[in-house]
Amino acid sequence: MSDIKTDIVDCDILVIGGGTGGPMAAIKAKEKNPGLKVVLMEKANVKRSGAVSMGMDGLNNAVIPGYATPEQYVKEITVANDGIVHQKAVMAYATGSYPMIQYLDSIGVKFEKDGSGEYNVRKVHHMGTYVLPMPEGHHVKKALYRQLRRLQVMITNRYMATRLLTGPDGQVAGAMGVNTRTSEFLVVRAKSVVLACGAAGRLGLPASGYLFGTYENPANCGDGYAMAYHAGAGLANLECYQINPLIKDYNGPACAYVTGPFGGYTANNKGERFIECDYWSGQMMKEFFSELQSGNGPVFLNMTHLAEETISEIETILHSNERPSRGRFHENRGTNYRERMVEMHISEIGFCSGHSASGVWVDENARTTVAGLYAAGDMASVPHNYMLGAFVNGGIAGRDAADYCASTDLPAYDPAFVAAEQERILAPTRREDGLTPFEMEFKTRRLVNDYLQPPKVTAKYRIAQERFGEVREDLSALCVRDPHELMRALELQSILDCADMAAAASLYRTESRWGLYHWRVDHPATDNENWFCHTLLYKDEAGKMAHRKRDVDPYVVPIPEEEMGAYHQLRTAAPLAAE
Repeated sequence: MSDIKTDIVDCDILVIGGGTGGPMAAIKAKEKNPGLKVVLMEKANVKRSGAVSMGMDGLNNAVIPGYATPEQYVKEITVANDGIVHQKAVMAYATGSYPMIQYLDSIGVKFEKDGSGEYNVRKVHHMGTYVLPMPEGHHVKKALYRQLRRLQVMITNRYMATRLLTGPDGQVAGAMGVNTRTSEFLVVRAKSVVLACGAAGRLGLPASGYLFGTYENPANCGDGYAMAYHAGAGLANLECYQINPLIKDYNGPACAYVTGPFGGYTANNKGERFIECDYWSGQMMKEFFSELQSGNGPVFLNMTHLAEETISEIETILHSNERPSRGRFHENRGTNYRERMVEMHISEIGFCSGHSASGVWVDENARTTVAGLYAAGDMASVPHNYMLGAFVNGGIAGRDAADYCASTDLPAYDPAFVAAEQERILAPTRREDGLTPFEMEFKTRRLVNDYLQPPKVTAKYRIAQERFGEVREDLSALCVRDPHELMRALELQSILDCADMAAAASLYRTESRWGLYHWRVDHPATDNENWFCHTLLYKDEAGKMAHRKRDVDPYVVPIPEEEMGAYHQLRTAAPLAAE
């Protein structure tokens, strides 16, 4: 250990990430075994951190009896992801969905109910009915925080995890953290670790050019993906990017999945509906992209035909939860839902299982390929997770980690690794002049846009790898002035890791799949003979990125071959105008 001021904390379970899945993992671990010492590490403040810091406007994937069965949901998600799913993990989510909704309801999270007190579920998906609005969803974080305090979870706010610690046999042994206000260090030794750090949402650069004007919460920069990679975990299907429809010039979703149940729909410049289903999938985004680039573009969200009371209800949901600035944006732009369609565009790329399928590989128990290490939420590989998936899978991870701790001793770790990591972290603080993290981040993310944004071209990806290598060489000139900039410098390095992984994973899978997400122009066909499999990216013994295929496990819900193409038939037979 170096002589740098470093606090050391021992615990049973360390949860990294205080947004959605992380708090639930901590809660369920403590409920499973109140005697466990559980530490929740968050680089901001748990009270208002993560993608749900301002609440949520609805559940996109609620599996509620009377509206859908777990088997129906597993089928829907399998078809939407071209069959490349670990169905046991999807089924674990689906069976845990309704109990989690009931639990959240019991602790004060509010969902829309009908006059008889039943959940008011709406239809958006191509096949099933799963959307549950949350007109008063801004209470989510408060409800979670009350449970964390009740269960006496130890919270370390303002500590950013930088690397996982591993034991002699490769098992997880804890994590390193640095204070984002003081630059002091924290070593947390743990029997098990749950990663719940959110999406890699600051990967591509938004069209606005603002570093933090992203579709995803910009604090979710991919540090969980990077930590898992450097600890030796496998990451699945990273070539399956997240790309979403959003409001033009606004860093948030257009929310066709919210307005759809009320009668809103995605339209071209003639006001015509051109896709039958507004539920996000790679194929839907490919149809969206094609319309956007055609003479029928731009693309819009159309609500002009709806009744006044319906539009008022939509405004209540969209303008008071998740992104309350949405209403002010429309007001300042002069967009009234009653009179004008809302212009839409396409987001920058990212990694996010919440809206796609790329993440740290986990099984149905949220276990990664590293012993004692779990992952949940937008950074785990369970596809189309959304907020409810983060809660359910966070709970699965917490309970399983509690069981794991019962038969595990606190592993040893390598003090020399801690000292080396401290030197890596502090290197930019020891330079008086150089490149700022903001300059380097802008360059990295501009390169992501220039070379990685689909459609994917092999030659451009090769150039991207060269350019990312040049940026990595420039890290020796990275300079920071204070602890806040140090945090940004560390985030930059995670973004660069994710950019490298995005390029390498995309080049490895030599086919096109998942619509726009992995559309390779020079490999345009889907090749089920060679690529009906998961791809796992990992760090080999030489410290290089390596790849291997993982078979798709036998389905627990069989799907007839003729139904597997349902999400490839989203375009309307003829353009449909509002009635």
